[in-house]
Amino acid sequence: MLVVQKRRQVLQFTRACQDESEECSVRQLWQSNTSGAGRKARVYSSVVSPWRCLPNRSKMTDVRHWLWGEESGLGSVDLWVLQSPSVRVEILTLGAIIRSVCSRGKDGQMGDIVLGYDDLEGYMSDKRYLGAVVGRVANRIAAGRFEVDGKEYKLDINNGPNALHGGLRGFDKAIWLATAVEGGVQLSLTSPDGDQGYPGEVQVSVTYTLKGETLTAAYQASSTKTTPINLTNHSYFNLAGQGVCGQGAADIYDHQVSISAQSYLPVDDTSIPTGEVRSVEGTPFDLREPVLIGPRLKEVPGPGFDHNFCLSSPGEPYAERHAARVCHPPTGRVLEVSTSQPGVQLYTANFLDGSMTGKGGARYGKHSSFCLETQNWPDAVNQASFPDCLLRPGEEYRHVTHFTFTIVCSDVSQRGEEKEEEKEENLKSVHSLYKTQQLFQSTFIS
Repeated sequence: MLVVQKRRQVLQFTRACQDESEECSVRQLWQSNTSGAGRKARVYSSVVSPWRCLPNRSKMTDVRHWLWGEESGLGSVDLWVLQSPSVRVEILTLGAIIRSVCSRGKDGQMGDIVLGYDDLEGYMSDKRYLGAVVGRVANRIAAGRFEVDGKEYKLDINNGPNALHGGLRGFDKAIWLATAVEGGVQLSLTSPDGDQGYPGEVQVSVTYTLKGETLTAAYQASSTKTTPINLTNHSYFNLAGQGVCGQGAADIYDHQVSISAQSYLPVDDTSIPTGEVRSVEGTPFDLREPVLIGPRLKEVPGPGFDHNFCLSSPGEPYAERHAARVCHPPTGRVLEVSTSQPGVQLYTANFLDGSMTGKGGARYGKHSSFCLETQNWPDAVNQASFPDCLLRPGEEYRHVTHFTFTIVCSDVSQRGEEKEEEKEENLKSVHSLYKTQQLFQSTFIS
């Protein structure tokens, strides 16, 4: 009877543990040590450390991968998973696609905040670049034409009268070669001379690494001929987590956005920059302070935001800068973006129309998500006053973008209170563990 009573006390204690996996290990510990010779010594040594039942606060990133699908004529597609204590990221070797990002809300629950598909077929038929690295040149090139060293090049036209995101079959539909790196994966691709009409053979790579709350995308490229290049990731975010877990795609009207830009690029009726660099002051494009997306969309000409915000001026030295912050107050989720690129395109999913079936059968409609595409300025190859986008033989193209996923705190004092509460809970857990140690000792050793 005494042993049964003690067992109940231990199981009651394990329910207070914050990590379910640790609770299971305590239960297994009891079951494996309640019979057999030498059980006293084993039980004592197992509970001598009071930290076994506390949450795992390791900053290490777990990296795993496996086969995700096969595509005829292309080959196999792998899924890579990067897991830190606070964020989980899924990446496909097809298109270097970010398939999923799971982060916590203020209720402690994990939620998938990136739009995507359940299977390979969805990504192969996708025409909206969900989660993909786009290139060689992200965004639009006017009339699909440019001139380099006195020679004119003609590209595939795939967006009205213009070329968009690399052409009819850009980097988003290629299978990249994956190599494990510390905390992540490097994806590499060879784009042959003449690919989609672009000159030169280009060796390109993007390295995704996850550290704590921050996902980093580091891009590199080199070319055998002078060619324009502009790489970015085209993930669609909805911080509510709706529409990515089979619950139907919500809009983003309740999201707050701010962008650290003093100017933006006005566009013509085909979304090509006019060449003017205009101050955001006094316009709907002034996002220097947080604004709700819903009301602001009513002030923006056209179907929504699809504009480049200027983070730096032409000729400024390479530097990483804060670009944007988006907050979803109902869940408390926050996305912050910093980059070395001179611009960021805010796109509010103006052309999603509900015809796409995404994860869990969700339908992705207009304004169901947003993109923050860190980039060189659009059509820079045809606009001499824009930052240089040409990559020449012997040069290295490189830039980096950081996506940081956190939870909003109303003020510093609240964060301090939470830390104090966490310390108190930890101390209570330690005290309870020592009491349990004494319980084991009195039962088996005395």
